[in-house]
Amino acid sequence: MENNSLAQKRKKSVAICATVFLIPVFFFLIVYIFYPIIDTFIISTYKWNGISADKTFIGLANWKTLLTDKTFWTAFKHNLIIMVCSIVIQIPIGLLLATFLDFISKKKVLSKVFKTVWFLPYLMSSVAIGFLFTYALAANGGIISTVSGWFGGGNVDLLGNPKTALLTVILIIAWQFIPFYMVYAMAGYSGISTDVYEAALIDGATRWQYFWKVALPLLKPTLIAGAILSLVGSLKYFDLIYVMTGGGPGTSTELMATYMYKLSFSQFNMGYGSAVAGGMFILITAVALVANKLLNRGGED
Repeated sequence: MENNSLAQKRKKSVAICATVFLIPVFFFLIVYIFYPIIDTFIISTYKWNGISADKTFIGLANWKTLLTDKTFWTAFKHNLIIMVCSIVIQIPIGLLLATFLDFISKKKVLSKVFKTVWFLPYLMSSVAIGFLFTYALAANGGIISTVSGWFGGGNVDLLGNPKTALLTVILIIAWQFIPFYMVYAMAGYSGISTDVYEAALIDGATRWQYFWKVALPLLKPTLIAGAILSLVGSLKYFDLIYVMTGGGPGTSTELMATYMYKLSFSQFNMGYGSAVAGGMFILITAVALVANKLLNRGGED
């Protein structure tokens, strides 16, 4: 009886302690996540400029407009393109760099130099990178235009050309985030025992065979998690593109987030901007759930 009594008291004290620590978490989740999401869907049923106290209830009119809004669906397509390119470019290159660093890990000085240099882009803010590349790629006086002039060519306007603007910002985004996936893959490598590598060498495996047959299967959970992070981040991307192109020229680099921001805070159409934000939430959640299921199924296979 005494043991049962002590176990019950211990269980009760643990439950009380857990509740005390979880209350602040639930508070922040409700105030900063759940309430804004619910309020966004409520505001989407109004015609409102976001400033005045007067709101006009219009029901699902904003949502009906959203379904036929070509700009929104073009922006969603651009988000999908960035998503695919981010996964295809960032994760493989990040894995390649991490593999190189893992192979030279015994050379401490050289390894530290490469780690520092390669990780620098991720330490810079997106706004700073946006301004840096805006000046570097400027049609007048930019690096590429200057080099083109040396060889007798004209000015090159990568950001001002609708055909090249999206690809240009995708490559800049990749340059910024490849170091993140490099570190992510390095963390995966750190979970692989050196005994596994030594056993593979004893069995006569080359470094390429070790990577392809041993390391890569063990890194699959890490790569799947990285792919999901890249997927979600790409669908809600905003800052660098807004700084560099503002969604232009035209709508060639428009994203769902930049479109929502311009509607809500530049055109003061908060009701329809909230509908766009709600559409973003639904699409991102749907794509993330489907991708998560497919990727995890592939990981199990």
